Amino acid sequence: MRIGELARRTGTTARALRHYEQAGLLTSERAANGYRVYDASAEVRVRNIRLLLEAGLTLEDVRFFAGCLDGDVATAPPSPQGLRIAEERLAVLEARVAAQTEIRDRLRAALRHASRSRPAA
Repeated sequence: MRIGELARRTGTTARALRHYEQAGLLTSERAANGYRVYDASAEVRVRNIRLLLEAGLTLEDVRFFAGCLDGDVATAPPSPQGLRIAEERLAVLEARVAAQTEIRDRLRAALRHASRSRPAA
């Protein structure tokens, strides 16, 4: 199938597919006209890549799962390395959430303070 059809079937964009290919996560053949052509298994692979990305992993993280991207990633038993990567990513996300929560709380306090010291109209 061509890149546009794969993009439609997987709910992604041709640009993302080219990006996955550049990252070494997806392969294609070239037709005589130069178009990328993917086999049917690419659909499962792309869905798994997207599942891992949506779970908060990066493309670099996803590379460590390359060996299982053609199967059912969601139900496969995790490898020790896969668990370590997911735990590290979770720690990064939790630190970001904590930092954003702190910023939100400071902004909320500043707005409360500003509204109390505003002169009445």
